[in-house]
Amino acid sequence: MGEPEAGSEFAIGAAAAAGPMADTQYILPNDIGVSSLDCREAFRLLSPTERLYAHHLSRAAWYGGLAVLLQTSPEAPYIYALLSRLFRAQDPDQLRQHALAEGLTEEEYQAFLVYTAGVYSNMGNYKSFGDTKFVPNLPKEKLERVILGSKAAQQHPEAVRGLWQTCGELIFSLEPRLRHLGLGKEGITTYFSGDCTMEDAKLAQDFLDSQNLSAYNTRLFKEVGQDGKPHYEVRLASVLGTEPALDSEMTSKLKSYKFQESHFQVTRGDYAPILQKVVEHLEKAKTYAANSHQEQMLAQYIESFTQGSVEAHKRGSRFWIQDKGPIVESYIGFIESYRDPFGSRGEFEGFVAMVNKAMSAKFEQLVASAEQLLKELPWPPAFEKDKFLTPDFTSLDVLTFAGSGIPAGINIPNYDDLRQTEGFKNVSLGNVLAVAYATQREKLTFLEEDDKDLYIRWKGPSFDVQVGLHELLGHGSGKLFVQDEKGVFNFDQETVVNPETGEQIQSWYRSGETWDSKFSTIASSYEECRAESVGLYLCLQPQVLEIFGFEGSDAEDVIYVNWLNMVRAGLLALEFYTPEASNWRQAHMQARFVILRVLLEAGEGLVTVTPTTGSDGRPDARVHLDRSKIRSVGKPALERFLRRLQVLKSTGDVAGGRALYEGYAAVTDVPPECFLTLRDTVLLRKESRKLIVQPNTRLEGSEVQLLEYEASAAGLIRSFSERFPEDGPELEEVLTQLATADARFWKCPSEAPSGQA
Repeated sequence: MGEPEAGSEFAIGAAAAAGPMADTQYILPNDIGVSSLDCREAFRLLSPTERLYAHHLSRAAWYGGLAVLLQTSPEAPYIYALLSRLFRAQDPDQLRQHALAEGLTEEEYQAFLVYTAGVYSNMGNYKSFGDTKFVPNLPKEKLERVILGSKAAQQHPEAVRGLWQTCGELIFSLEPRLRHLGLGKEGITTYFSGDCTMEDAKLAQDFLDSQNLSAYNTRLFKEVGQDGKPHYEVRLASVLGTEPALDSEMTSKLKSYKFQESHFQVTRGDYAPILQKVVEHLEKAKTYAANSHQEQMLAQYIESFTQGSVEAHKRGSRFWIQDKGPIVESYIGFIESYRDPFGSRGEFEGFVAMVNKAMSAKFEQLVASAEQLLKELPWPPAFEKDKFLTPDFTSLDVLTFAGSGIPAGINIPNYDDLRQTEGFKNVSLGNVLAVAYATQREKLTFLEEDDKDLYIRWKGPSFDVQVGLHELLGHGSGKLFVQDEKGVFNFDQETVVNPETGEQIQSWYRSGETWDSKFSTIASSYEECRAESVGLYLCLQPQVLEIFGFEGSDAEDVIYVNWLNMVRAGLLALEFYTPEASNWRQAHMQARFVILRVLLEAGEGLVTVTPTTGSDGRPDARVHLDRSKIRSVGKPALERFLRRLQVLKSTGDVAGGRALYEGYAAVTDVPPECFLTLRDTVLLRKESRKLIVQPNTRLEGSEVQLLEYEASAAGLIRSFSERFPEDGPELEEVLTQLATADARFWKCPSEAPSGQA
């Protein structure tokens, strides 16, 4: 599970500056914050062999990250190919001269650079945090002139014109269904063909469960057969396709099935040419592995991506868990399921990072205290894992994070069976946290003046504490009650009692069922809410704060700012709620809103949210947290809530879990808060998330060089233009061919003009 920053200060930039072209919800402002990821010192300390290992893992991650374009929207691969051609032929400065000559203003050209940087950062034209579409903040006709008159168009007129004709309309379209990612009428997604509904997704999950297949590396395509019945293709991501292969654990699964009166066909070969590049670089990285754990881990990843086997990825993850304290840390695969509207398909990501020893020492102390701290959590011992499997917990400086976004901390693997029996690893991404905190006082929304200086002073340190607790003791705690395929239970049915009802346990997970498959659409957010709540609850423990070096009044300030940051984030979360569809678009932000609701419900003036008028005469709001009541009112409220969350999770009580979670997550205009009205205020004053510029590594002879770029939209574009020096044009061809091969699945006669894919 990846952990983005709670305050969403990942970016600065006022929506008001966005101009008149489009609703500010759907554009990235020209003054968006851009930061460079600094890992120079950590990279310098690597040995030549470690650098080669990191380089090839980075290459594998960057290649694999391109699959995200195919996992996002039908047009994303074409947009990426078009922008890449444009900026390979002319760098941002050269293209600027041409754009101004074509009649663009400086602001319009900057808006185009920001849009391009946004597409590269999110690996598509939908925000990775919030799943909202973003469009260029300039007239379509002007952008068309720039593209069709560019050097790229002069060099390859048919190809560039063809790309523009395919995606030009869709780049700008804000038709209601295209505004957000979603399933069926709710939005657009390429995890499912355009005609799939939530019912299809549920049926497919039941089918996958029946065959003991994971959804993590799949997509679902539906077509109506000649018999008038739906035919479903479950397509696995793999290098191998239909060609006959040596028997592997996957070959027996690749066939037709009849399931609940429907036809299913399991195939493979999704993203094959992209995964081929991933595998080539994992093979090269294996040569420079530091130990046998890393070698075996990479061998299993190679098997997984070659065959389409999630089981092989699990085996690789076992070796990864056993590779304790490596100098170069990495993980790669179809990992986080936040953006699948059903909640069970993984988006590709890969990261490579170096250990930050000073901060890691604090996390090691936290790990050493974990078993004691677990006893402080508000559920009976029977609801905790039988044995706490001591994980690795390191602070890392990221060299490469490929995918749709960069989290602040991660707790992986996400496979429940491994987490329960083998363990997991936690990482805090130190150099990401460092750039996430550039908080300017005048940009701080919804806080009282008295709180602002304290917030700026302690937000960074408090978030280090929260990330540590969230990842280690949030995601790392709690037991799932399971009955295995032999009928054996992992808990004592006679003696274990549900503390909420006083009765014996009535429900559990059966063989093949997982947390994600059972709780589906709420699983990610519910789990993030549990982990965030654990962080708030345990930060009240003095020994936790001592580990991080805080005592006395400093410790009290860290607690206060951590809780204040959470309730402010709960208000900011309203940006990620869509009233028209009554749904949330971001798991972590939904979780933070739920926590705000729990703390408001506690009453006694602990938390208040008050509408006000800003100094600019426009609607505003103030969040107030009474620090004297955090322990007396806040802690008991959180204790009750956390216990209910854990009990419902442990027992697999989906109906009870949904009722609890969706009840708190409901956004209404009921007084006194009137959240729907407050949402308009939040949108009026929202901040865009910062864009992060990442370095490249380049092999020169046998030495690996680190290439860094300036912190600007143009610098971010240059980093991507230089990312694939050997095979950029080939990759663009591959992406458009893969997109075109499946384009029919998203063509709706009523919605798409001809020429669109």
